[in-house]
Amino acid sequence: MEQAVVETNFKFDNQKNVYKGKVRDVYTISEEYLVMIVSDRISAFDQVLPNGIPFKGQVLNQIAAQFLDATKDIVPNWKITMPDPMVTVGYKCEPFPIEMIIRGYLTGSSWRSYKKGNRTISGVAIPDGMQEHQYFESPIITPTTKEEHGDEEISKEEIIAQGLITAEDYALIEKYTYQLFERGSQMAAEKGLILVDTKYEFGKKGDEIYLIDEIHTPDSSRYFYADGYQERFDKGEAQRQLSKEFVREWLMNNGFQGKQGEEIPEMPNEFIEQVSNRYIELYEKITGEVFVKADIQNVQKRIEENVIDFFENK
Repeated sequence: MEQAVVETNFKFDNQKNVYKGKVRDVYTISEEYLVMIVSDRISAFDQVLPNGIPFKGQVLNQIAAQFLDATKDIVPNWKITMPDPMVTVGYKCEPFPIEMIIRGYLTGSSWRSYKKGNRTISGVAIPDGMQEHQYFESPIITPTTKEEHGDEEISKEEIIAQGLITAEDYALIEKYTYQLFERGSQMAAEKGLILVDTKYEFGKKGDEIYLIDEIHTPDSSRYFYADGYQERFDKGEAQRQLSKEFVREWLMNNGFQGKQGEEIPEMPNEFIEQVSNRYIELYEKITGEVFVKADIQNVQKRIEENVIDFFENK
């Protein structure tokens, strides 16, 4: 097995602080820039799994960079450059405390909730009689809060009433969310994929709203293969998909759903390799390019040198 990057501990010049999320380590430089290092950690059910996935960070970072570049005509985004295959450097923005989740199909967690009898998600009504993997007549936005220990559904009305975002700003990020999803869906369709659902995060730089974090990667998005979708749907069969859902399914089959008292199962090497290959498959499918594995002999040193070189020469 090739080595995965599961932890970073850099000390860059003018470094103010470090935020370590489930997957990304974000270094603040001079209160003006962010250095986002996409690790090979993988999370599911709001838990970081014990094993890293080789090349996952490179896949996520390079997909996100392509989509950020391809959507900057819709909304400004935080990205300045990608100095390393696993790193994006961008502007520090003040993030809004919600995630904008948009769904084109009833699947995954929304289907599991629907099957239990729930007919609303984040205040959005879902009609009776729908089937798993069925598309919505129009995509729906189902926001969540951003919590340390699991995100919570929240309605548009609650967001505004609680003063999390002004009504004017919410209207704008709602518009951006629909436009970004439409662009992402078009780009996916060109490659024979369906963008099923995804999430976007926004923040402000000065008075202007920016798209932040990453977009349209298999960590934040679900993709179906378009070929065979209707036939599988008509037969009530599982869809061929490129997302983390198969990792969640493996965990559930091994007795873990993120509930209290459950122990996270250790992934065998063969499954880790399978997950890595699935991430690479998505990269090649969604970008139309052959994935070139970066040299990981001295990956920590490589990342450090590339980041330092950017700030010395910017």
